[in-house]
Amino acid sequence: MRHLNIKVYGRVQMVLFRDSARRHAIKLGVRGFVRNEPDSFVYIEAEGNDEQLEKFLAWCKNGPILAKVEKVEVEESLELKNFTKFEAHY
Repeated sequence: MRHLNIKVYGRVQMVLFRDSARRHAIKLGVRGFVRNEPDSFVYIEAEGNDEQLEKFLAWCKNGPILAKVEKVEVEESLELKNFTKFEAHY
């Protein structure tokens, strides 16, 4: 199990990114949360196994159809938060 802190930049707010990320994470079995940040990026904390997180990161690099992802920053954390589900914070 791994924990990633992910920042997604570009046109990622007001394009259903959070809801799409939540649905995709649930489909993959990834747990954590997604939220919009005031600086116009999306912040995600995600926990899962290597395969789950690789697939989720691949999705984050494109996002939903209306998004235009310019950059994805990923930082691995050694501390697991043991999330029980994946939520979109509004």
